[in-house]
Amino acid sequence: MPTPTRRPLILIALLAALAALFVTAPASAAARPEAAEVVPTATLTEVTNFGSNPSNLQMYVYVPDTVTDHPAVLVAVHYCTGSGPAMHSGTEYASLADRYGFIVIYPSVTRASKCFDVASPQALTRGGGSDPVGIKSMVDWVTGTYDADTARIYATGISSGAMMTNVLLGVYPDVFKAGAAFAGVPFGCFATTDGSEWNSACANGTITRTPQAWGDLVRSAYPGYTGPRPRMQLWHGTEDDVLRYPNFGEEIKQWTNVLGLGQTPAATDSPQSGWTRTRYGGTGDQAPVEAIGLQGVGHNLYSYGVMGPLAIAFFGLDDDGPAPQPPAGPCKVSVTTNAWNTGLTASVTITNTGTTTVNGWKLGFTLPTGQTITNGWNATYTPASGAVTATNASYNGTLAPSASVNIGYQATHTGNSAAPGAFTLNGTACTVG
Repeated sequence: MPTPTRRPLILIALLAALAALFVTAPASAAARPEAAEVVPTATLTEVTNFGSNPSNLQMYVYVPDTVTDHPAVLVAVHYCTGSGPAMHSGTEYASLADRYGFIVIYPSVTRASKCFDVASPQALTRGGGSDPVGIKSMVDWVTGTYDADTARIYATGISSGAMMTNVLLGVYPDVFKAGAAFAGVPFGCFATTDGSEWNSACANGTITRTPQAWGDLVRSAYPGYTGPRPRMQLWHGTEDDVLRYPNFGEEIKQWTNVLGLGQTPAATDSPQSGWTRTRYGGTGDQAPVEAIGLQGVGHNLYSYGVMGPLAIAFFGLDDDGPAPQPPAGPCKVSVTTNAWNTGLTASVTITNTGTTTVNGWKLGFTLPTGQTITNGWNATYTPASGAVTATNASYNGTLAPSASVNIGYQATHTGNSAAPGAFTLNGTACTVG
């Protein structure tokens, strides 16, 4: 009777080996359904043989238990000396994926420097044969295996990864919908022709170009492409001593030009103390270009738990959170204050001067330095200082054309009792009078 016992065991072992092969096999049409079943969820998993990979990158993928049908895909690119697993453990994108159901790809460099190639002519040309080709193959493997939504592919990265984010959006504008670059440089700024991975002139912030010239560099990566271009979110610290702060302004020039925008922000605010955020081509959370400068912050600017969610909101992946308010039409705000030694009250009147009704409103304004709201009425105020958002109460959220609503707050101050000088209603700038 030993033979009947051994045969099932051998069959089980063969099936297990075949299942393991599906994780690392190329994503052929026949293999894809099985691969989707056996790649473990809620675990960082390395995938091999994922397609063309000329620079021998490693691919790590995180698929949440909550992965949605036709999920979005986020490529999270590590910094020099880093790795895919380090990017996974050092950022919150996996936990955000658990919440929102998207898939995260973590490319990982195997060359000695652990830096991505953002300098060679091959890297800066579509299909040129370097790191971007391998990353594109990773995206193709995931979209094929999980039937992912090809209209919702995004990239983000830190330092070298931020530079690669710029490169990916330049060479594959038909693949990536948006990117978020933390402490990077413009597309093409790091270009070299001698095989070097480092460009000191760019790193030191001494390369300046016109918006048109920067935009032409991006357009030259995919000659003849006339389709839509991805949106870009940019982050940089003013005290960055690795990739100097002037690169931030050059990135803004580049991506506003690529997207056909002017250099004048549509909105400026301060989402946190020391942050200056400018938005170009729009005023909402998904403006075509968003740039956040961090006063006094160096190269290691990424802050776990703070910045990742803002990048996700910029991408539009936080779709189970509060829905963004529809843009308001023309509006007017008048404000009067009554101050005493260390306190003040402010009365604010919001008027809808447009021709359509506003259903649900958020009034944005920045308190002068030293002021802190202690209580308010007819709205909810968050946070208590800095860039504040006043959200309608349950009984006053509808503003018909020509209608007004009065709100107010009490605040402490340290000497400056002035009223805010600018207001936005659902992201649209209001006249003040």
